[in-house]
Amino acid sequence: MRTSIRTAGVLAALLAVGAAGCAGGRTTQEAPPSPVDLTGKVRLVAYASCDEMTEGLRRAAARNVTPWGFGDQMLYEVSDAAAAKRATPEQSYSTTNTHEAGVDEPDLVKTDGDRVITVTGGVLRVVDAKTRKITGTLRLVAEDQSWVQADLLVHGDRALVLFQGGGIIPFGATAEARVGPGGPRYVLVDLSGEPRVLGAMTVHGQHVDARQSGATVRLVVRSAPQVAFPVPKENEPEKELLERNRAAVLSAPAEAWLPAYDIETGGVSRTERVGCDRVSHPDQFTGTSMLTIHTIDLAAATPFGSAAPIAVAADGDTVYGTAGSLYVTSNPRWWIARPIDVVPVPESSAAPQAPPERTQVHRFDVSAPGAPRYVTSGSVPGRLLNQYSLSEHDGHLRVATTSGAEVFGASAGTSESGVYVLDADTLAQTGAVTGLGRGERIYSVRFMGGLGYVVTFRQTDPLYALDLRDPAAPRVTGELKITGYSAYLHPAGDGRLIGIGQEASEEGRRLGTQISLFDVADPAAPAVLSRFHQTESGSEAEWDPHAFLYWPATGLAVVPLQNWADGGVTGSAALALRVGDREIAKVGVVTHPRRPARGDFAPADQGIRRSLVIGGDLWTVSGAGLKVSDAATLADRAWIPFS
Repeated sequence: MRTSIRTAGVLAALLAVGAAGCAGGRTTQEAPPSPVDLTGKVRLVAYASCDEMTEGLRRAAARNVTPWGFGDQMLYEVSDAAAAKRATPEQSYSTTNTHEAGVDEPDLVKTDGDRVITVTGGVLRVVDAKTRKITGTLRLVAEDQSWVQADLLVHGDRALVLFQGGGIIPFGATAEARVGPGGPRYVLVDLSGEPRVLGAMTVHGQHVDARQSGATVRLVVRSAPQVAFPVPKENEPEKELLERNRAAVLSAPAEAWLPAYDIETGGVSRTERVGCDRVSHPDQFTGTSMLTIHTIDLAAATPFGSAAPIAVAADGDTVYGTAGSLYVTSNPRWWIARPIDVVPVPESSAAPQAPPERTQVHRFDVSAPGAPRYVTSGSVPGRLLNQYSLSEHDGHLRVATTSGAEVFGASAGTSESGVYVLDADTLAQTGAVTGLGRGERIYSVRFMGGLGYVVTFRQTDPLYALDLRDPAAPRVTGELKITGYSAYLHPAGDGRLIGIGQEASEEGRRLGTQISLFDVADPAAPAVLSRFHQTESGSEAEWDPHAFLYWPATGLAVVPLQNWADGGVTGSAALALRVGDREIAKVGVVTHPRRPARGDFAPADQGIRRSLVIGGDLWTVSGAGLKVSDAATLADRAWIPFS
């Protein structure tokens, strides 16, 4: 699950969906919530025992439970009878467009230059890059679940397939033999010959994101406590329902909070839980969410369970990774006060108050093999857009946020953005520059060494250039105002920046995809050099940078493009551009045959979604197949259908 401040209308009461559950299984050693002040440094503390953990989590959760449970998911007690029912310049091929070099991110296609590995429609395929033929196929889910979205991480001859949604039925299983709790499923596949499944892990929770460094994958999962709340009685007052819910929380066992996961290897399935000794907590926490980090060594003989997971009594929705650090952040929940005539639980405030609009940040050390080591936590004002709002550089973490935007009941024009510089060892604030884009919100961020670039938007697009070389005194050095906005920024050589977004009218109405080339050589005077505008269109690259390809050797840039008219999508293509030092020129478009319509339930054809370069070839990927084109002329070379 990848979240951002674009997601509007969700209120603070919405918490993590998932299941958690020291005794049942083997251990591997609507609002409002009560306000939690996360200002300044947040210290994590390990629990001394299961009893201490259970009592602490019970009391915290009891203060935050509502008549409707822990947000948008609520378990009710059932009778026994009912219970029976995710490229370096020297390479000749491109890699996934990631935030940090050397840290891979899950995506639907991977290549090592010799082969192309894809997962679409629940099927993993291996294609030989020289012969341009499919050499291996493996169906991973039942055919009627072909709509399931999946991503890949690959190391050598092993692929980890990440199914983020729940309720996945493995291929070959029947509906009656549904495996696991219906949470995210991670399947390990051997690619050394005909692809085959080596094992799988299904977690009781919700997938947040994953990062890979070398052979090591870190999976970040969030979960909510599995507390069975009493079934509401007809016309039961909210006060009584809340009291009964609190009683259920205060009597819940440790297993209700301990995250659980199922591991399948060699035809045998077992359930494990995070051990109490592996759980930590901040000084203040709600008890309504648990954050778990699983470590999988793709080179190990038994990748699943090779390192015990760790958990934190916290929430998380954005993941950012470097070679040595893994950051997990938690945006403040959308919130609206809802008065309830109840007697407050002891130690809780009598009247609901809006929680501080701050983002909590946790840093883990992942420089060594095995489970990550918690380093520190902190917080900053406002909300993150995405992982590109974070950047670690020279011992500091830079964080860009927007405050006061899109919060229910907020007055128009009250928002503003800022960049906060934190000491990476302590996450204590070193410096800050604020007051950016008053009345607007952040649409994109890019940090490049000691410099930073922030785009805010409401009706026009201010591009701010920032000097961050002095961590104690970051400052705005220049500003460029143009129509439209850039939703993704990509470095394009010395003093150049590419922006992918939308052109807009003076009133802020979107007019179609726009690719811009900015001159940022002089931080005091950023300028636009060239712009390409495709009317009535949009690109997945606006919200998912994995969809953007830039090949510096030739200046080739490719984005998937969907055209619309009369309120509907009329076609899809890959738009190829040549980015020079001072201009953007159109090379042409690549199209794929449209898949025939199906009679059963299936998602709409999303068209071309990814592109990559291997030698002199441009490969484009859709649900219908792979097309190989000449990377210079776009002339067709091969079509590889996914029949």
